[in-house]
Amino acid sequence: MGKYELITAEELGERLRYNPRYILRQLLDNKLFEGVHYVRPFGGKKILFIWERVFQDLNIVDDNVPLAAGGTING
Repeated sequence: MGKYELITAEELGERLRYNPRYILRQLLDNKLFEGVHYVRPFGGKKILFIWERVFQDLNIVDDNVPLAAGGTING
């Protein structure tokens, strides 16, 4: 396993522009999976997200950002 950046739900929320509560209540185990997108260090309650894995699964390719009405914009 390479070097990964581990971040909190608050930090992930800032990067994705989502409320951290939404991430923990709606996305956890529905879109973000333990062992893939996040870990629980030392088997505890604290959750740390693996930024590179979350970013990789956002489906953003070649700096093109998808638009709601279709098409993309070059970010």
